Formats: sequence, C-alpha cells, structure tokens
Amino acid sequence: MLGKTKGKELIEHLSDYVIFDLETTGISCYRDKVVEISGVKVIKGSITDEFSSLVNPECHIPFPASQVNGITDDMVADAPLFNTILKDFLDFAGELPLVGHNITSFDMKFIYRDSEKYYGMIPGNDYIDTLRLSRICLPELKHHTLTDLAAYYGISTEGAHRALNDCHMNRAVFEKLGKILSERLKNTDKCPRCGNILIKRNGRFGVFMGCTGYPKCTYTENIKK
Repeated sequence: MLGKTKGKELIEHLSDYVIFDLETTGISCYRDKVVEISGVKVIKGSITDEFSSLVNPECHIPFPASQVNGITDDMVADAPLFNTILKDFLDFAGELPLVGHNITSFDMKFIYRDSEKYYGMIPGNDYIDTLRLSRICLPELKHHTLTDLAAYYGISTEGAHRALNDCHMNRAVFEKLGKILSERLKNTDKCPRCGNILIKRNGRFGVFMGCTGYPKCTYTENIKK
C-alpha cells in the first residue's frame, strides 16, 4: 500500500496482520543495508502464508552482524536485490497492519527509507510495535527484548536472529501480550485524539494520564480524584 503518508502506530491486538522482521548489516538506518526480510501472514488468528528471502546488500556484511544473524557474504551472493524483494514483500502484506518487535525505532525506518529510495513512495500500513506493548503489559520486567519475552512465556528461542524464526517467535509473544492488553483495554480510557490507550505516567508535577502514542501524540490529562 504505497503512498505519501505513513500509517499510524496502534496499541491493540488484532486477528489479521503481517508480522515481519529484518536482518541487516548493522544498526544504522542511514548507512546499513537489509540482508534478510521475512513475514508471516495471520488471518483470523491463524497463519495463512509466509514470506522469506535473503537479500544481496551489494556490500560486505561486517563480521559483528554475521555473528548475530549467521548470514555471510557467500549466503547472499546470489540473492535478489532489495529493490525487487521489498516490493514483493509489500505486495505480500497488502493493506494489513504490520507487527514487529522494536519496528518503530528500527525496521520501519529501513522500510520507509528504501521504499522512498526505490519507488518514490512509502507504505501507509498501520503498525504495532510489540516492544511498546510489552512495556505496557509487563512493566515489571527489567528487559523487553524478544528473546527475553519468549523466555518469560516459555516460547522456544531456537534459531533466534534469523528473520523467519523471529517472526514465529514474535507472533507467539504477540498473542500472549494480546490477552493482557485486551483485559486492560476493557477498563482503560482511550486518547480522544488518536484512540490509543491512556496510562499513568510520572512527571515533574506528579502522576498524570498520558497517551501510549507518545511522542507522536502528546495528549495528557489529570488523574480524576
């Protein structure tokens, strides 16, 4: 769904979505390249399709990146370029919301950057970041990495840091978080500006209700006494 406007970040659990993950040559969305992209399509709560491809980044994959994801130069030598495979992935996702872990700060930046570069447009899909959900649903946890959440729920982390394996791991985590979030939504006010839920936050002048869509949405209100 390419256009000129980015989608909204949602704080909710859905039954229809595409959960995706990228592996890259590094952590910078300004200079690093994608080396793998995978997605799992979920319709009415069940997996209906998968998408996965290595990507030739047209550059050397640094050793630290290969240490993390296990992807080497030899593995991607004959893989398609991202200008082709990204369009295939976006066609696969269609207009479904995109779900992923830490995608607000990482994966979506690569997707937006390269969509703009190759096609002159960006995907307008709404998206859900399970990192943000986990911080809302499980504030008692010290760490909220995907493998930490999987371990917390007793979900296998075998094959972590390969994109398709992470998609399946993250889907299982998303379903667990969804149950907690659904209960919270029943008893939680929603932001009148963007529709995301309001949660308690601490500020200079005490506790207040703030939108979980922050920093895009800065709505706040005093706690009713």
